[in-house]
Amino acid sequence: MARVLIVDDAAFMRMQLKNIFTNLGHEVVGEAENGHQAAGLYEDLQPDIVSMDITMPEMNGVEATKEIKSKDTNATIIMCSAMGQQQMVLDAIKAGATDFIVKPFSEDRVKETLDKLL
Repeated sequence: MARVLIVDDAAFMRMQLKNIFTNLGHEVVGEAENGHQAAGLYEDLQPDIVSMDITMPEMNGVEATKEIKSKDTNATIIMCSAMGQQQMVLDAIKAGATDFIVKPFSEDRVKETLDKLL
């Protein structure tokens, strides 16, 4: 069982991901709606996995990934992107993201990614 921090500016996406992670037997330990919140919560909660949206206000997912990785090089971050964000996904991978999943999410795809990482 992994402890998960969900980061997405859309409440319905956080809820959808929370349901998927919970159904797969993982514990959602926190939620953030932007990169600033994510970086702070990461330090406080020390989750096993972060699901990170790419496009968010204040601080985007690539910047938040860089900030988290600068403090914890072992952080496991899964980028969540919409179709057509390939360049940002590449930037996120260069910044230290471990993997990515494309919206809309399917439970199977999330499970496949988690199985690979855990």
